Amino acid sequence: MKQVQYKSYDELPLMLSVPDVAEVLGIGRANAYELVRSEGFPALKIGSRIIVPKDDFISWIRNQTAGNSEKFQ
Repeated sequence: MKQVQYKSYDELPLMLSVPDVAEVLGIGRANAYELVRSEGFPALKIGSRIIVPKDDFISWIRNQTAGNSEKFQ
């Protein structure tokens, strides 16, 4: 089993790559590319690279999980 590189938000780099996003969320690379291209996800395209600002990524996660805890009970 692959060991997770990041253990807290503080350890994340200032700008995340798509593989970083995949690792943090525990999803595959193809799913991460689909996610970063989706509407409302805080990704930036610089040349051919797609990057995600750390603070915007954390805010996106919080917004996605706000009020969703009752869905899984």
